[in-house]
Amino acid sequence: MRLRRLLLLAALTLPLIPAWSAEPALSVRGTTFQGKAFDLAGLRGKVVLVMYWSTDCAVCRDKMQELRLNYEGWKSQPFELVLISTDRRMEDVDAYEKLIAQVVPARQQFVQLWSRAPGYSDNVGPTGRLPLSLLIDKQGRTVERYSGRIPPEAWDRIADLL
Repeated sequence: MRLRRLLLLAALTLPLIPAWSAEPALSVRGTTFQGKAFDLAGLRGKVVLVMYWSTDCAVCRDKMQELRLNYEGWKSQPFELVLISTDRRMEDVDAYEKLIAQVVPARQQFVQLWSRAPGYSDNVGPTGRLPLSLLIDKQGRTVERYSGRIPPEAWDRIADLL
């Protein structure tokens, strides 16, 4: 009798385990620096690297060249790079973007949003140490989370997902 109850309990609760332990899909909505509406859900079917950064983060700025080169190299692949500035002041972001527009080719420029802009929303919560990079697979699931420098093997992981 006791075994029967345990089996019944297991049968009733087993379907709840994936729903209970599953991480919700990353949600990011806002307006890009170019004034276009953006919804991360619209990139399903692509591998996406979302990076939270700030202009006063030396590690973040140091990674930009690597990000731009990889973005350009995978332009023909189902890959997108989305940067979200966590700067306190839009003036800081604007100054950085003006400089970038002068020295970085258009083919190396990617989607960028400002986390303090009106209408911006995400479900990430506190980002902690920057940069924070989230790797999203083609189904929209967060498969990797990197805090601080993006490790070299992250690019191999992205290639595997493509």
